[in-house]
Amino acid sequence: QVQLMESGGGSVQAGGSLTLSCVASSYTTWGAACMGWFRQVPGKEREGIAAIYTLGDITYIPRSVKGRFTISQDSSKKQITLQMNDLKPEDTGEYYCGSGPNALGGNPCARFIDMVESDYWGQGTQVIVSS
Repeated sequence: QVQLMESGGGSVQAGGSLTLSCVASSYTTWGAACMGWFRQVPGKEREGIAAIYTLGDITYIPRSVKGRFTISQDSSKKQITLQMNDLKPEDTGEYYCGSGPNALGGNPCARFIDMVESDYWGQGTQVIVSS
């Protein structure tokens, strides 16, 4: 059982920045997997917004947030970080850290994000962007 713990949510004005972190506390080793971020607003499905392939440091950022969000990892801390810049009110939502399998072809975490194929979830952290 993988345990994920998010931190760093909060309130910010439009145009501002926030950094979210997720620690995978139960991984004994930082092996090959996708680690990423998803968000959800009430009444909408959860959507993937950023992922990193932990073994190859390959990232996948969908077009919806590309250019504003970046993801990185610190394998020594079993941690991933989401840097969110130029935040917009539509970025408001509950943000979840997820972990799941990587694909063998193409970008290893594209399916993980696009199809929301996370096996494990953190408890979520709220992000509120005011206009």
